[in-house]
Amino acid sequence: MAAPAWSPEAATRWLVEAVETGNPLAALPPEVAPRDLAEAEAVALAVLQQLEIPPCGVRLLHRLGRATLAGPMIEGRLLPNGAPVALEALRQPVLTAAAVGVLAEALHPDSAEPPRLAALHAAIDVSATRFGAEADDLALTADLARLGLVVVGRGKALVPGSIKAGLGPAGARRKVVPWELATAFAEAAAFARRLGGLPAGGLLVVAGLTPPLHPKGTVTASLGPLGRVEAVCS
Repeated sequence: MAAPAWSPEAATRWLVEAVETGNPLAALPPEVAPRDLAEAEAVALAVLQQLEIPPCGVRLLHRLGRATLAGPMIEGRLLPNGAPVALEALRQPVLTAAAVGVLAEALHPDSAEPPRLAALHAAIDVSATRFGAEADDLALTADLARLGLVVVGRGKALVPGSIKAGLGPAGARRKVVPWELATAFAEAAAFARRLGGLPAGGLLVVAGLTPPLHPKGTVTASLGPLGRVEAVCS
């Protein structure tokens, strides 16, 4: 007898319950877990649909020595510059510098033009997971690509270019990492187009621009011409 066809419904129920209750999520059983990237992305979108949370953009999380995670961004996870972040309320929190681009015009799925951005923001990405233990990349993609919180600084009307991103405790010297933001935002735009595009005003978030930190206290990210942003972690 043939095995039943996979569907996102079971994995979606598991993740929705974890989001709603805050309880740690056990590893997904083999018959429930997504088998490829397309299935993992389908679960992530189905989770938001069931929770009735519309995405406001997309987010890419670059990880040193590992594949980049990509998933939807939601408005309720955005915090203003200087916001307090209760790390104890998050599971496996990791901080990295990030950049947020606001689309000046819609991203159409059949276009290959570079995204036009109305504003760029320095940000701190606080990634987290619903899983209680280590999970593979497909499970993490289904888990909204480790979406936790994003602390966003003041916007600037700039063209994406070369930057040096740094992150560390306030007042401490930071090791900086060079990035070409035009390339990073183009990758985020390609992912958004694959999911169907985004309207003007949608967000492209590129995180993981610095090595991961697990600090407490005031943390500052500097992104060259984009300026600085800080989060108060406890």
